[in-house]
Parts: sequence; C-alpha cells; structure tokens
Amino acid sequence: MPERSVGSTVPRRQLGRYLRDLRGKARLTVRAAARELEWSEAKMWRIETGQTSLRSHDAETMCRVYGAPADITEALMGLAKETKAKGWWHSYGDVIPEGFDVYIGLEEAATSLESYEAELVPGLLQTEAYARAVVREHNPHGTEEEIEQRVQLRIARQTLLTRSAGPPTLRLVLNEAILHRTVAGAAVMAEQLRHLGNVAEWHNVTMRVVPFTAGLHRGVLSGPFVILRFPVLGDGTDAEPPTVYADGFTGSLYLDKPKEVDAFADAFDNIWNTAALDEHASQRLISDMARKHEQL
Repeated sequence: MPERSVGSTVPRRQLGRYLRDLRGKARLTVRAAARELEWSEAKMWRIETGQTSLRSHDAETMCRVYGAPADITEALMGLAKETKAKGWWHSYGDVIPEGFDVYIGLEEAATSLESYEAELVPGLLQTEAYARAVVREHNPHGTEEEIEQRVQLRIARQTLLTRSAGPPTLRLVLNEAILHRTVAGAAVMAEQLRHLGNVAEWHNVTMRVVPFTAGLHRGVLSGPFVILRFPVLGDGTDAEPPTVYADGFTGSLYLDKPKEVDAFADAFDNIWNTAALDEHASQRLISDMARKHEQL
C-alpha cells in the first residue's frame, strides 16, 4: 500500500471528532447540517471521519452553524490549518485552549496503550497529590485556581481505564528512577507507589519496571512515548492508524507514518521483553520502594 501523501492524520481525525461532537450538541443530523452548509452528506462524512483536510474558513462556518463559542471556534480554525501540514507539532497554548486537549481525544478513542515512562508516573496513574505537585512545577506562574483545574482534569481523565464500556488495555514500562524520585515528599510518594501496585492488578493493566541494572537500553535512546492503537474493522484493517505520542517540555509530537510507528513499536518490544523485569519482580520492586518511602 502506498504511503499517504498528506502527512499526519492526527489533526484531521481530531478536527472531525470535535466537529461531530459540536453537531451532536446542536442536535443536527448529518443531513440537516449538510443542507444548512450547502454541502453533500458525503463531504460531511469525509470531514467527520478525518478523511480530508479542511480550510479554516470552512471550520469557522461549521462552528457558526453549530453555535460553538468563540474560543472553540478559534481552536478548530487553528486545527484546520494543521490538516494541510506534512507533519504535526502542537505547542501547548498555541492553538488549543485550556481543557481542549488533542491527546485526550486520541486516548479516549484508543483500544490499547503501550507506554514507556522515564521520569514521572504517567498522568493516567497519578494520585491527586502527586499530580498537583507535577502540575504546579510545570506551571510556576499559574494561580491556585488554574492549578486545581488542571489537576482535576487529569484526575477525571483517569476514569478511562475503569470505564464500563470497553476500557483500553495498558502495557506500561516505568524506569526505576521514577520509584526513587521523591515528588512532594515521602508520604506522597508512598501513597503513589501503593496506588501503582493496586493498578497493576487491574485486568486491563500490565506493568513492568526497567531496573538500573539494565544499563543502556532502547528507552534511554527513545525517551518516553505512548503508542495508541484503535479499533479494528470487520475486514481486519485499523479504523484509524496507530499513533505515537511523545510529550515534550514545550510541545507534543504526534507520529502516525507506518515507519515511525514501527520504529517505536520495536523499541517498546525491546524494552518490555529485554530490559524490564517481569510483572511479579516489578511488583516486588514497587512494593519495596513504597515501604522505603513510608519509613522516611
């Protein structure tokens, strides 16, 4: 199969999701919306499923028909510009307003997550106290109200793994440094590690730890990342292409070209099968570190 000519599909897919949600909130059917916009239903389907790019002017028109607020309209106009890009680098605060997170949309649609974390417990598994410390450090000039809003958004997002309707599977590898790094004091760390131990027993979560003794391994070279995979259609093809997400200090990288995804999938398999301890040894190490923090 030839490689897609239009780079990343991430902004197209996300734009389609947001526009579909807005249409639903406006209580408009595809037919009614197409009639109002003077477009064909086929065009509406292509937009909402991320099959085509969209001009920012057209996104603005759709938002006006759907009664979207100004900040959402501005965000989707910015996202529409990215649908024509050959690759996609989204810097926080540049296009997407607070609470309108592209990654969260991908995460909610995924059926499986494969994640390697090098420095911190991932947001999906952070306790509230741990999350508050991380958010505050990342937003040193934020007000207490802003900090709390971000924390609560992160905590609310965690229901993804426990939802009743098909929660995704999570395979997570943690670098041992995460267990040692004291975030917000020993008591908070002990609570966080106990929480990790509990989560590791959930039916849809598998967790491993890469010990310091593993030395140089693929994760040292790749840095932290998440591979998101989506539902498989009846004919065996993916409903959406797998996507790699890498969170950075000033922005987030989204990759969905087959060669890119394959490279990270190979790195994850290497970390999981070669560098990491098995689940039982990992659980023991997490439990041991929790006790050490409790004794501090």
